Amino acid sequence: MPNYKLTYFNMRGRAEIIRYIFAYFDIKYEDHRIEQADWPEIKPTIPFGKIPILEVNGLTLHQSLAIARYLTKNTDLAGKTELEQCQVDAIVDTLDDFISRFPWDEEKQDKKEQMFNELLTFDAPRLLQDLDTYLGEKEWFIGNSVTWADFYWEICSTTLLVFKPDLLDIHPRLVTLQKKVQAIPAIADWIQRRPQTRI
Repeated sequence: MPNYKLTYFNMRGRAEIIRYIFAYFDIKYEDHRIEQADWPEIKPTIPFGKIPILEVNGLTLHQSLAIARYLTKNTDLAGKTELEQCQVDAIVDTLDDFISRFPWDEEKQDKKEQMFNELLTFDAPRLLQDLDTYLGEKEWFIGNSVTWADFYWEICSTTLLVFKPDLLDIHPRLVTLQKKVQAIPAIADWIQRRPQTRI
């Protein structure tokens, strides 16, 4: 078993998908959390100046979704066929496209709140309707078992609900999917014992 060290801030954020995968597969790793105040000093030492990073036997990997694909490769979490794997990637990338539009690093609070509100009020409804239609009456987004696309939906939606609690009120099927992920024993255990952070 490789030696894993995950480095990120003390928040769920972009590292949480990696933590979910580790939890699901019961893989031991070092969950190294750094404080925001220490980031300016640490940043120059990090490849490409961004976290999360995952060190695998001393080799540093970057980009959270690339790391997630590496960890799920050749497992059912990635999709059971090449077509399913493409569908999983498409849902993950669709969610990430939206999440990446939010000004997470904006320092002016009023401007940040305005942009968040606009995205959640005017752009989110279309995305949620498309996701709802895609899910339909299925249990999971892709195939007949959970994939990391379902994990990513739960992670992204949980964060967005912090900013707009009624976001999913008219999408009960998407709420059901979120709760199904949260009920997976390994994920439920991780959610219960992880550090409690706002995002």
